[in-house]
Amino acid sequence: MRILLVEDDRPLLDAIRQMFEEDSYAVDTAEHGDDGLMLAEQGIYDLIVLDIMLPGTSGLDILQHLRKRGLATPILLLTARDTVEDRVRGLDAGADDYLVKPFAVAELLARARALLRRNGSVNPDGELTYGRLSIRPKSRDGYVDNQPLKLTAKEYKLFEFLLVNREQILTREQIFDRVWGFEVETNTSVVDVYLHYLRKKLAVHSCDHLIQTVRGVGCILKGTS
Repeated sequence: MRILLVEDDRPLLDAIRQMFEEDSYAVDTAEHGDDGLMLAEQGIYDLIVLDIMLPGTSGLDILQHLRKRGLATPILLLTARDTVEDRVRGLDAGADDYLVKPFAVAELLARARALLRRNGSVNPDGELTYGRLSIRPKSRDGYVDNQPLKLTAKEYKLFEFLLVNREQILTREQIFDRVWGFEVETNTSVVDVYLHYLRKKLAVHSCDHLIQTVRGVGCILKGTS
């Protein structure tokens, strides 16, 4: 799972990032609202943790912009404001949860897990299932009918992204940014290479047809096996 954390308090940002990474999440961070908006617009995250008071574009403006674009990613707001009006504004703007500073970092982790479960991304054990397919974060592997696929690290990230966003068209750019990151010395052609690798491993279980090519765009994980 990949999380975007937008927070301008550097010590707090570092503490939250460490907590998420220790719980096996991949984390991208931004300390400025404009940078956070740019990252969030990529549509590659399973959860966005967003401070309201940011330099540049505010957290509420980021939230409203993303919801107007139709981005349904769960968003958890962080704020030092604890009035009913502030909470109502955040929730009405499209936030999924609201946490007031100061807070226990463990509570933030628990709320993040709850949002991911609510969004259908994970079950209480962190496992995600779609038909015969599943992933298990603890083993960092994918499965068909509980049989391991023996995925490499990149194949696992790709498979996870497809399952989290099942039945949604994903562009090559989205997949590339999610799996390889923004600053690597390669290009989106590597996406097709790894989709081929993944299809070969699924073909052993007659499931390769579930990854469908969308010509000129990318692919979609869809169908029954």
